[in-house]
Amino acid sequence: MVPGLMPVLSGAVTFSRFRAEPAGDAPSDTKRWLTKGLKTGAFEPIDQRTEEERAVGFVQLENADATDFPPGSYLYGEYALFGFRVDTLKVPASLLKAELEKWAKAFEKENARPPTRGEKAENRASIRHMLRQRAVPNTKVHDVSWNLKTQQVQVWAASRKTVEEVMLAVETAFSVKLQPLVPVAFAASAGIPDDALTPTPELIGMELSNSEVNHGEA
Repeated sequence: MVPGLMPVLSGAVTFSRFRAEPAGDAPSDTKRWLTKGLKTGAFEPIDQRTEEERAVGFVQLENADATDFPPGSYLYGEYALFGFRVDTLKVPASLLKAELEKWAKAFEKENARPPTRGEKAENRASIRHMLRQRAVPNTKVHDVSWNLKTQQVQVWAASRKTVEEVMLAVETAFSVKLQPLVPVAFAASAGIPDDALTPTPELIGMELSNSEVNHGEA
């Protein structure tokens, strides 16, 4: 399989392309530099005991739960391939309301009176906490392909917010500056809304159909 083209096989063909420019001298040990950067920005799961609703960070490309980065997990020839994972955890307002109403009815039946506003507020907090413990985070993983020879970086995402977030994570972890090379990246920095972007060849950055992908190519 062609390095960095996994999203194409699943139908996701929109990506942003950048050129990575080092902030200082080029690293003397590329593997150590890459491993250190990936560990610095590694994904950490949401702590469901807190009010945290979002968690982001780097993961292995082929294992979204793996945050250790031996070179064999991300180096493919002249490419560094890894994932940027985004987890969100929110208790739906409709579910919270339904559970609170169920509790209020049970309270009134047991105590022969409706709960006070204070009692509702107290139990709303405890019910929300219970629902958070049961909730499963929504996970999305966006592929990142870095050609270490040409220093071109591709972020496989269409959302402006996601592109900006991955840009910042890469720049911070690896001490580089990413210069946009395709329209969706320019749009991210220019404030163009996502719904104004369409998957034209210029936005996609290349024209590739599934039939053109050589599954046996290394």
